[in-house]
Order: sequence, then structure tokens, then C-alpha cells
Amino acid sequence: MALTNSQYDQIMRGYEARQRRARKKFEEKKEQIYRQIPELQALDEALATNSIQQAKLQVLGKYEEANALKRETDEIPKKKMLLLQQHGYTKKDLEPEYECPDCKDQGYIGRKPCHCLKQAAIDLVYTQSNLKRILQTENFDHLDKSFYSKELVDKESGMTSYELAVRAISECHHFIANFEKEFQNLLFYGSTGVGKTFLSNCVAKELLDQGHSVLYFTSYDLFSLLEKSKFKHDAVAEEMEKDLYHCDLLIIDDLGSEYANNFSIPALFSCLNERLLHQRSTIISSNLGLGKLFELYSERTFSRIISSYTLIKLIGDDIRRQKKTQQYMEENHAK
Repeated sequence: MALTNSQYDQIMRGYEARQRRARKKFEEKKEQIYRQIPELQALDEALATNSIQQAKLQVLGKYEEANALKRETDEIPKKKMLLLQQHGYTKKDLEPEYECPDCKDQGYIGRKPCHCLKQAAIDLVYTQSNLKRILQTENFDHLDKSFYSKELVDKESGMTSYELAVRAISECHHFIANFEKEFQNLLFYGSTGVGKTFLSNCVAKELLDQGHSVLYFTSYDLFSLLEKSKFKHDAVAEEMEKDLYHCDLLIIDDLGSEYANNFSIPALFSCLNERLLHQRSTIISSNLGLGKLFELYSERTFSRIISSYTLIKLIGDDIRRQKKTQQYMEENHAK
């Protein structure tokens, strides 16, 4: 992820703030435990004092005394653990709680950028905060299958709206569970308001929580970015285009809503093909049927999708409209 110096500094200041919060919270918790278990504080002080004294004895050549002190010091962690257990605490209660336990809110693991730093760069450069707000409500915890009819039948598959939804949810869980060991792509298609974007967001939420980088674009924004990179030679857009090919998951929402032309068709193929070559997963959602997608995009592009994506169809009544109707009925019933 390409960042300017000021952007990088902004992110690292965020990490410093996270570390300060973690240390402050840790010190407050430790003081609380010390007040409850004074012996624990005495052991921690003895641990620090003994380490210094042991080093001095080593320098003075008093090795027997140093070894004896070391044996005494080695027993202190065991005594601490026993005290903690007796008072209902664990070892973790004497450790800072970091937002990212992998890098301890430093942004790096050794010299290697942590996954959270990669996502922080995405959040800054692409202003993905709106997506994160959406994911607070559009996730598996808020998924309601009751909006899918058990009577409405899809003529092509013979499955009901409910059965197709159950299948789609199962495919999403499989995609998440096997994300790191099995290269997969998903294409959700069907009429407006049947939950395609919602399911894409469910997957995004789970993968973000696991530390993967997720990049979200509407098809309109995606092609706008690619046009700026190709025709206007916009430096920022050119760098952002590179990120399209390397983020762990790219979500292209509402494909087909943009104006398809001689630029967008090959641009889409190039984007999808590059991600296939890099073995990077993509999720596409579209309100168009497969036949219409075939008409809009070249056979070469469409065959790429057919052969490399799990095709997931959803049918039913507009869920947003159903929710509004339900809310209206509840409000009027309450009156």
C-alpha cells in the first residue's frame, strides 16, 4: 500500500495513541490488583531487584551467590501465578490488552508490516470507514432468513428463495473458513434488494476481524479509478490501482450499474485476470442475470467469471421494502 510520508506518520501516530491507551489501562488494572494482593507487588519488586543484584554478583565474580539468587528469582513467577489463581485472576490479567495482539499495536512484527498496518493504510487511503460502520449492522449476527420465501420458486434451479439463501449463506461460511488455504471467488447475482451486498459485507466483516485486508468498490468507483490511472495519469490513482491486485479480498459491488463501454469491458477483464494470476480472492455482486452480464461484457471476461467463480443466485422480494413495511406495521400496531 503506497503512502505519503504524512499519511504514514498519521497512521503511526495512531499506533502510538493505541499503545498509550493500552499502557494506561494496564497500569490502572495492575494497581487495582496490587491493592487487592499486596504480596504480588512485593514479588514484582523483588524480581526487579534480584535481576540487578544478580548482574552485579556476576561482574564481581561471585558466581555461587549469583546462581543461588537466580534459583530464588526463578521461583518468583510460580509464586505470582499461585497468588493470581487464589484471587481469581490469570496470567493475562497482568499483561496489556492490545487492539492487535499480533504486533502489540506497533504496526510491525520485527521488520515486517503487520496485517493491521496494511488494513490501516487501506482505511486511510480509501476512506473505508463508512464500510466499517455498515459492517456493525450488516453481519451474520443480523442476518434474518425469514425474509426469504419458502413458496417462491426459482424456475432455473427449482429451489425456493429460502433454499437459495441457505445455500448462499453456506457458501459464504465455506469461503471464510477456507480463505487461507483455498483460492475462491464469489459472484452474487439476482434482483435488487435480495441480500447480495449484505452477504458480501458479512464476509468482509469476518475476514477483517481475522486480520485480512479488504478493499470495497462500487463498480462505478472502480472504473472511475481505473480511468484516472489510464487517461489522466493520476499518480495516486496509479498507486491505488496496484492495490486492487494485491489486497486479500476485493469486493466489486453492483457490477453492471456503470456505463459499459470500450474502456470498462477490457478494464474489468484486466482487473479480474490480474487477481486470478495473483491468487487473490474477489467477490462480485450484480443485479443483472447471467445472460445480461454476458451481453454487457466480452465472452472472454464472462468465461473468466464462469470458470473461476462460485455463482450464487438469490431471488425474492426486496428485503429493504419488507423491513420498512414490517416497521410501519409495528409502529401502527403500537399506536
